[in-house]
Amino acid sequence: MKKYETEIWEGLLSAAGAVQNKREVSPFIEAGGVAAAILTETGNIYVGVCIDTSCTLGMCAERNAIANMITNGESKIKKLVAVMSSGALGMPCGACREFLMQLDRDSGEIEILKDAETYEVVTLRSLVPDWWGYERFGDEDSNV
Repeated sequence: MKKYETEIWEGLLSAAGAVQNKREVSPFIEAGGVAAAILTETGNIYVGVCIDTSCTLGMCAERNAIANMITNGESKIKKLVAVMSSGALGMPCGACREFLMQLDRDSGEIEILKDAETYEVVTLRSLVPDWWGYERFGDEDSNV
């Protein structure tokens, strides 16, 4: 991996770490156990933390970061990192994977950091094989 690539990942890890702060918001809500950072096509970084609620209406860190990005007028993600409460990296849950895929016809190319020591990455496409929605983007071939 090229040095600038590792610097990008380090920047995303740092951004996620800066907002990760597990805390009790109320007797019903905890937040900040998981933090995520995304890098957009334009080079902006957006962050989010998980919000866990007693009634399960919470939000994953990845979707929180995406909401932040969309609020700021962007929708194309290049890279994503999620840091678990243990400090280990995590993969997006099924709901987040689906949400990510629906953002843009090229979302399958989003790189997700799998290992912070080796900088191993996976693409979203590899986590969502045979995705059902390509036709809505006007793609005849589901392997786009």
